[in-house]
Amino acid sequence: MNDKTEARYWNTKHAADYLGISAATLNRMRLTGDGPRYAKAGTRVIYSRDDLETWAEANKRTFTKEVIKK
Repeated sequence: MNDKTEARYWNTKHAADYLGISAATLNRMRLTGDGPRYAKAGTRVIYSRDDLETWAEANKRTFTKEVIKK
């Protein structure tokens, strides 16, 4: 399976591309706990498409100053 959009798990670069953000931003979000859930496969960080979509849905806002309850 060569098509990255069909893969079950993605590395940081592909996950960031999917979300439309930079890999550096996704790395920073992982360190602060603000990003999507991830897993470790040895030393590699991997993201599932389902977790990326769940995180994106949970972070939808209707206006700029809206507070997200966690």
